[in-house]
Amino acid sequence: MAPLAARGKRLLARIIDALLIGIPLGIIAGLAVGFDYDDTNGTFWQGGLYTLVYFVYEGLMLSRSGQTVGKMAMNIRVAMLQDGAVPAGSPAWSRAAVYQLPTLVPCFGSIFWLINVLYCTWDQPFRQCLHDKAARTVVVVA
Repeated sequence: MAPLAARGKRLLARIIDALLIGIPLGIIAGLAVGFDYDDTNGTFWQGGLYTLVYFVYEGLMLSRSGQTVGKMAMNIRVAMLQDGAVPAGSPAWSRAAVYQLPTLVPCFGSIFWLINVLYCTWDQPFRQCLHDKAARTVVVVA
């Protein structure tokens, strides 16, 4: 199997993906419902829409090649822990679900997300986040 990806590259890949989904979706949602940032209902609705779109994006991209656009840019990919294969199907969707869907639950979702993404800073030997553990995947150099 290829060497494990650096944590910094993983973070940059997530930032790229978040911007890739968030900016166009924010513009579209803003045009559709207005750019009123004081509207709590509108903000919650937009956050939920972002969560669902990101979930579908990640599930599809990882099933296809093990890479999102951000991971392609950082030259890293998601691989199955057991054999390094692309996490097609259920593993890709499980990984995307554990990463993204808990954020739909107010308060708990934010805490879970933070623990999830920080988990790789102390996990040994594979530097897995909780979403990696759930899907039995690792992030490696492409």
